[in-house]
Amino acid sequence: MLNVILQYLNQLPKDYVVMIVGALPICELRGAIPLALSFGMPLLKAFWLSVLGNCLIVAPALFLFEPVTKALRKFKIWSRFFDWIFERTRRNSDAIQKYEALGLIFFVAIPLPITGAWSGVIAASLFKIRFRYAFLAIIAGVICAGLIVSTLCALGMLSWKAVAV
Repeated sequence: MLNVILQYLNQLPKDYVVMIVGALPICELRGAIPLALSFGMPLLKAFWLSVLGNCLIVAPALFLFEPVTKALRKFKIWSRFFDWIFERTRRNSDAIQKYEALGLIFFVAIPLPITGAWSGVIAASLFKIRFRYAFLAIIAGVICAGLIVSTLCALGMLSWKAVAV
């Protein structure tokens, strides 16, 4: 699916493509940093473009998630979807319940498919973490996740081929 998205983005400059991929809930940093490296970007540039792309969605998502969710829940299919995503987030967020913003940092910082900025926004909304704490915690978690993914890429343990499959 990611390859299909990239086909639509291939006319854009590579920097923008990396930022857009970093903002997508599908892969976030886990895909953006290896993608940037596959484009031949230096690691530091790949890191910052990916982090920037991932962070750009945080504030709007924190503001809009609850009203959009409330409006879409009027439709049965969306209500089921949000029930599923909330339950999935609830199952994987013991640390957030216990430590709130600090737990949110660790939840977002783990670069796995069920974590990241988008899941952090859902968790912050679900556990009613105030905007300023949630925003800072998610940004800190994104930077930590970026450092982890960058390190894995630099060590040759993560590549674009592994992510794109």
